[in-house]
Amino acid sequence: LFNYRHPIAKDKEIKKYVMVVTCAEKYGLVVNLTRFVHFGEIVEELMDKLRAVAKVNSSFIINTRPGKKVADIFQEGIRTYEQVGYPGEWKLHHQGGATGYETRDYIATSKINEVVQLNQAFAWNPSIKGVKSEDTIIVNETENEIITDDPEWPKVEVEYNGEKISSSGILVGG
Repeated sequence: LFNYRHPIAKDKEIKKYVMVVTCAEKYGLVVNLTRFVHFGEIVEELMDKLRAVAKVNSSFIINTRPGKKVADIFQEGIRTYEQVGYPGEWKLHHQGGATGYETRDYIATSKINEVVQLNQAFAWNPSIKGVKSEDTIIVNETENEIITDDPEWPKVEVEYNGEKISSSGILVGG
C-alpha cells in the first residue's frame, strides 16, 4: 500500500492496512470515494500524512465554487501540498476533477479551460504516499455538500483558510 497510489485487488489476506477505492454508479451517475482500515495502533507518521492530505483535499473542496476556473483550483491544491510539506507529491497521481456520468468527466490540470458549474459533482483525490483523501461533492450555491460522507466513519478535521472541514479518517479494526 505504501508503494502504490492505487493498489489493485488481489487474492491476498489483509494484514495491517487496506485501502478501499470505490467508483459506484446508480441511475447513470457515479460517486467516488476512498476509505482506509488499519488493524492495530496507527503510527503518528501515518496520522500526520493523513492530516496533510486532508488539508490538501480541503483546499480543493473549499475552492470548488461556481464560476471558478478548475485550473486555478488545481494550482491552489499544488500550493497546499507545498504548505503541508509534501511538494511534488501531486505529480505521482492525478488529483481528480469533475465527475458525473463517468468516474471523471475530466481530470483537473493547470492547463484545463473548464469552469465550475452550479450543481456540478467533483471528486478530488489528493494523495501522499500511504494515504489519500477522496469524496464526491456537489457544488451548491452557498457551500459544497459532501455526498459520500458517512457520519459513522472516523474523521480528521483540518482548517484551511479559516474554515474547518472534516475528511474521512482511518477506521481502526481489532
